[in-house]
Amino acid sequence: MKNLKFTLIGLVFILFSCSKGGDTTTTTPTPTPTPTPTEAAVAFSVTQDPGSGNILGVVGTSQTINVKVSSTLPTAGVNIDVSVTKDADNSSVFKTTASSVAADNSVSITGLTPGVLCTATVVVTSKSTATNNKTITFKLAAK
Repeated sequence: MKNLKFTLIGLVFILFSCSKGGDTTTTTPTPTPTPTPTEAAVAFSVTQDPGSGNILGVVGTSQTINVKVSSTLPTAGVNIDVSVTKDADNSSVFKTTASSVAADNSVSITGLTPGVLCTATVVVTSKSTATNNKTITFKLAAK
């Protein structure tokens, strides 16, 4: 009888220790986000840029410059801002903004006064990433 009691108690422990496990929820792992491709840094040149310390001599009161984007163009394109100010009083002579998806861009600077030294600032900015930009400045004067 003693063995039967131990067997029954052991059987009860075995039955309760072997559980069915119940319902388990399967968790779906969060998918890894697809990395956003980064744009190439904006790079360009101005074909009429005379270089640091030099002054572009303009015949007449206007000058056409060619802004050549040498980096891979962003898919949304770029904005090209050109401003010209007089060195003597920092007043504005010319300002324009152009939107482009082309590598070669012609901009005609107008309103130059003979004998007045000016500074031209050209800024090319990606339309999709405002922090992706580059600036070139150069001096020019009409003769």
